[in-house]
Amino acid sequence: MVGIHLVAATFVGLAIGYVLDGFFGTTPWLTMIFLFLGIGTGFRDLFRMIKFDDEEEQESNSENEDLGEQSSRMKKGPKDE
Repeated sequence: MVGIHLVAATFVGLAIGYVLDGFFGTTPWLTMIFLFLGIGTGFRDLFRMIKFDDEEEQESNSENEDLGEQSSRMKKGPKDE
């Protein structure tokens, strides 16, 4: 999924720059500018996805730890505490 986002953003930037270069006759400047913008956008999405996955992993780990503490308390019983 990450690779698709990176390639798609790069391709969209390249296509927009190519079309605008043809329209304005500024070859190759807009193609290069939009290509780099597309690459930058792809990497920004990549870092956002990594951050989102990391946050989800931390939340699930903290939930699992909470469940582990609760189950160990239940196993001990009131006499053991």
